[in-house]
Amino acid sequence: MQYSLDQDREDFAPTLDPRMPIAAASVEETGLELSFLLRLAAKCATEQDTVTPSHLAERMKLPKVVVNLLVKELVKLAYFEARGLAGDDVRSDIRYALSMKGLEYAHVASRQSSYVGPAPVSLDAFCGQLALQSIHHERVTHDLLIESLEGLVLSPSLVEKLGPAMNSGQSILLYGPPGNGKTSIAERTSRLFRQTIWVPYAVEVGGYVIRFYDEAVHQSVGTVPYPKSDQRWVECRRPVIKTGGELTLDLLDLAFNEGSNVYESPMHLKASGGVFIIDDFGRQQVLPQALINRWIVPLERGYDFLTLHTGKKFKVPFDELVVFSTNIAPKDLSDEAGLRRLKYKIFVNTPSRAEYIRIFGTYAKNVAVELRERDLELFYDRKYTGESLASCYHPKYLLDFIGSYCEFNAMPKVASLEMLERAWEGVFTLD
Repeated sequence: MQYSLDQDREDFAPTLDPRMPIAAASVEETGLELSFLLRLAAKCATEQDTVTPSHLAERMKLPKVVVNLLVKELVKLAYFEARGLAGDDVRSDIRYALSMKGLEYAHVASRQSSYVGPAPVSLDAFCGQLALQSIHHERVTHDLLIESLEGLVLSPSLVEKLGPAMNSGQSILLYGPPGNGKTSIAERTSRLFRQTIWVPYAVEVGGYVIRFYDEAVHQSVGTVPYPKSDQRWVECRRPVIKTGGELTLDLLDLAFNEGSNVYESPMHLKASGGVFIIDDFGRQQVLPQALINRWIVPLERGYDFLTLHTGKKFKVPFDELVVFSTNIAPKDLSDEAGLRRLKYKIFVNTPSRAEYIRIFGTYAKNVAVELRERDLELFYDRKYTGESLASCYHPKYLLDFIGSYCEFNAMPKVASLEMLERAWEGVFTLD
């Protein structure tokens, strides 16, 4: 449904986002069957002794004009009974209660699906909204990238490679020795994208409800919704979801709860319009080749197929930046055909001597440890020789040890050569 700016209040029109879902003006415009909405309204009515159209509108996140139509139909079917006005004012809402017939109707509806809450959106509406707010519509600039990486010490050549990869909205493989910032780089993508998106509470497919909005991963911007917006959608920041060794193939499918007959969206679908990070790629219980095989169609064609327990398959957009982070050499992860599906492959190297000292100095300031730069240079030249490579995480571990040691012994916090040697012995193994 298109919405004209002419309909807005004059002071609001300039800031109205054209991507915002607009509330339905009729049952048909909800994209849901009347029978589905009637069952949902009846189940919502079981939560209280009596309900008003205003209460149902808030609970179901539907416009009152639509809810009034549902109430009228439920009264006509003898499922709702009027119980007087909700207040002393003659303009107050009428209170309604479920009749005995209505209670049986609601119980049957609950056995079919125990979902109670905001009305879901249709699959077509979901797919259409994802297209409007695609991550490909947002441009990552050099300045935004530098700002997002603030606090990380990275070589200019690495930053130059990250820019086009992040801007592509496709798949990225970050690989290299452990502890050099691959996960930190991936997580900083949350700062790159400034647009908000709209996330549905739930999606309806084939008569079943798929829960989608998840407070654990979707960060609501908390703005007061525009009166004519569709309240079934929550305005959120683009999500950034990270998974690691716990990732299995079944977590990429719909999770069906047989007791409630309600589905939970897989994590990569919840990341739609945002970033999906697979950390420690290759450390999962499932083989990395199997994971890549599962992602071939989504990564190449931009859509995925999900299946209901009834066997019904349906297509959903695959619109997200996928970042794989690994300490394993790419050749040990997959064959050439599999690696070809990962569009950008970026090697995150160990820090140079100058970069290591910069990292050390930055963190020393953060934890209020005095740094003797000449001692640090001598320490570096002693420890990082031959096969012993510097790592970006070493300064933090060493300085944390020094801070704790000095506090315990009531000593000034100074990263002298002696303290650095002591910290090395206390943090790292000797073999």
